[in-house]
Amino acid sequence: MIVVTGATGHIGNVLVRLLLTLNQKVRALVLPGEDLTALRELDVEIVTGDICRPESLMPAFKGADMVYHLAGIISIIPGRERILQEVNVQGTRNVIDACLKNNVRRLVYTSSIHALKEPPHGTAISESQPFDPSSVLGHYAKSKAQASLEALSAAARGLDTVIVCPSGVIGPYDFKGSEMGYLIQAFVRRKLPAGVNGAYDFIDVRDVAAGMVAAGEKGISGEVYILSGEQITIRQLFKSLELISGIKPPRLMVPCWLAKAAGVIITPFLLRLKKKPLLTPYSIDVLQSNSQIDSKKTRKALGFSARPLIESLRDTVLWFKLKTQPMSNSS
Repeated sequence: MIVVTGATGHIGNVLVRLLLTLNQKVRALVLPGEDLTALRELDVEIVTGDICRPESLMPAFKGADMVYHLAGIISIIPGRERILQEVNVQGTRNVIDACLKNNVRRLVYTSSIHALKEPPHGTAISESQPFDPSSVLGHYAKSKAQASLEALSAAARGLDTVIVCPSGVIGPYDFKGSEMGYLIQAFVRRKLPAGVNGAYDFIDVRDVAAGMVAAGEKGISGEVYILSGEQITIRQLFKSLELISGIKPPRLMVPCWLAKAAGVIITPFLLRLKKKPLLTPYSIDVLQSNSQIDSKKTRKALGFSARPLIESLRDTVLWFKLKTQPMSNSS
C-alpha cells in the first residue's frame, strides 16, 4: 500500500494517476470536507485526515509500505508565516512520527528548489547546496527548508527517507489552479495587461511525478534529488504561449523594480477584495533569483528526464480549455 498526502493537489493527483497505471494500491489522505474532483473516478482508497492532527495519521498510515508526503501550503502571499509553520514544518514532523510508529518502509518527502540555499548568479543550484532556513528567500522557502531538515533528521534516526526538490511546476490536471496555471489562463483569456522581466526554471508535473516514483524506487536514504526542467525568460514564455494559442502577448514588459513596488501597494488591496494577485513582491523576487539549476545527479542516479517545455505548455493550455468547455446537451 502506498499513501499519498496532499493527493488532491497538482503534483499529488498526477502522482496518484501514475501510481495507478503502475498497478499500485494507493491510499489518498485528504482533509475533511475537501473537494475530491481531482480524484474523481480514480480507483483509490480515500482516507480523511490532517497532517496537523497526529492522531488522524495513524489509521491512514496503517499497513503502508511507502508514504509520499506532499501535503503543505504553497504561498506567495505575505502574512501567512504561522500557517506555513504549522502545516509545512510541524505537519512534516507529524508525518515522520506516524511513519515511524507504523513501520513505514520509506518516506519520500517533496521539498522545493527554494528550500536550498541559493548560490550567486552564474553558479548552478545543485544538491550540494544545504537546506538553510536563515538564508532562503521568503517564509514559504524557510518553512520548506526547516521541513527538509526534519526529513534529513528522520533519515539519520533510521527512517528510510528520500527528498525531492522540484523547480516551478506546470502542466495539466491543475484542478485547484496553481500560480502558473492562473497566469497561463490569464494569458489565454487576454486578461494579462503586462509582463515582467525575469526568468525561472519550469518542469512538467508529469515529469515530477515520474521523478518521485523513481526516487521511491531507486533513491538512497538521506539523499536529495532535484527535479528541474527548462530555464526560460517570461518574454520567451509569452512567445511560446503565443505560438500555442495564437494570442498576442502583452506589449508592455515592466521592470522588476517597478512591478515589485506596485505589488507592495496592490497585493493587500486585492486580498481584501478576496482576489488572487498575479504577482506579489515575493514572486517578483523569485523571477530575479538564480534559476540556473543542475540536475545531473538526479538524471544519472534515477534515470530522470524532462520533456520540452513547449509540450508542457501546449498540454496545459489544452487541458484548461477542455476543463472549461460546457457539456454538450446532445445525446
